[in-house]
Amino acid sequence: MIERSWDQNYYKMTYCVAISVDAGVVFCSDSLTNAGIDQVSTYSKMFHFGIDGERQIVILCAGNLATSQATIATIKSDIKKEADVNLLNIETLEEAADYIGDISREQQEKRTIEGKKFEASFIIGGQIGSAKHETILVYPEGNHITTSKDTPYLQIGESKYGKPILDRILQPGLDLETCAMCALVSMDSTLRSNLSVGPPIEMLVYKTDSLTATNLHRFEDDSEFLRDLKKSWDQLLKDAFLRMPPLTWAANWDRLGRERNEAS
Repeated sequence: MIERSWDQNYYKMTYCVAISVDAGVVFCSDSLTNAGIDQVSTYSKMFHFGIDGERQIVILCAGNLATSQATIATIKSDIKKEADVNLLNIETLEEAADYIGDISREQQEKRTIEGKKFEASFIIGGQIGSAKHETILVYPEGNHITTSKDTPYLQIGESKYGKPILDRILQPGLDLETCAMCALVSMDSTLRSNLSVGPPIEMLVYKTDSLTATNLHRFEDDSEFLRDLKKSWDQLLKDAFLRMPPLTWAANWDRLGRERNEAS
């Protein structure tokens, strides 16, 4: 029997979202990682690479901790060694997505046990030179997709809880402050419904054509802002629910039911 090592069992039960609009890109991720109720730790899931004035690239990751850490370590090593292909000399974000996908698949193969792969997913986004900024989701298999006008965001990890607010609010013409708030509300919804996702919450806001990434925020578990956000959002949802129109259809439903019964 092959025993799995600690890092093979350790998965990032995480939530990461990247919102890409005309004004720029908002990246948001939690930092809680666990392999069960008695193995909970904090690891950053957001990594930034760039040269001011030339390129800015952000990577979000979810999935197996060993695979994602090894992938990021290889990316950093290639930059340090000035490899022929690395994130600081690659020409497009699409090529960067292929590069990350190749590294990820290689790391998964190293960790395959009895046919089971320890997978990881990545979101890469930012801007290289004068090319349009964009975000790309890299699947464990190495293939990838990007955002669209209809869906200007990408998610990895525990995505279902934070998706509704994104679908209702986001559109390409929104300002970055609104997008950042939307990302945080999406994260709060996920925190509320899934205890395996948790602070610190990291956020990076990239402005179109700035080619700098100085707008980085980290919200700890005791963040007063996060507490106020949660409290306000909870109350606003309750207020909105109480202002919903009355169920006038209920009486009509009962009437139609009686009519059908009488007709039969």
